[in-house]
Amino acid sequence: MFQNLDVFRTAMAMARHAGERQAYSAQNIANADTPGYRAKHLPDFQDTLRGALVTQRATREKHLNGSTERSVQIFETKDEMDPNGNTVSLELEMVTAVNAKREHDRALAIYRNSLSVIRASLGRN
Repeated sequence: MFQNLDVFRTAMAMARHAGERQAYSAQNIANADTPGYRAKHLPDFQDTLRGALVTQRATREKHLNGSTERSVQIFETKDEMDPNGNTVSLELEMVTAVNAKREHDRALAIYRNSLSVIRASLGRN
């Protein structure tokens, strides 16, 4: 009955997105001194979610339109290059990592609060 609540799917997607952003930020930091490396970033979660809600998406393999996979466009930073062609900004990556942690914490808070609302509605505090 409570397995198909959208709030849980959204919270899970938000936590997954935050994890992916953190992974790209860590990869960018690891390659901060690699010549010619281009920093990779994910768009914000709200932009990703908005795009997913606008486009058609199949729920089963046999559907004619849409696809079952949700693809997120990864974009590379192309401005402010170092002399060696590297586009990683450690300051920007630190901010991105902090924002990813906040996004993940927000997703967990939404999940926890939704569980407490369901427990309260069932009379199981």
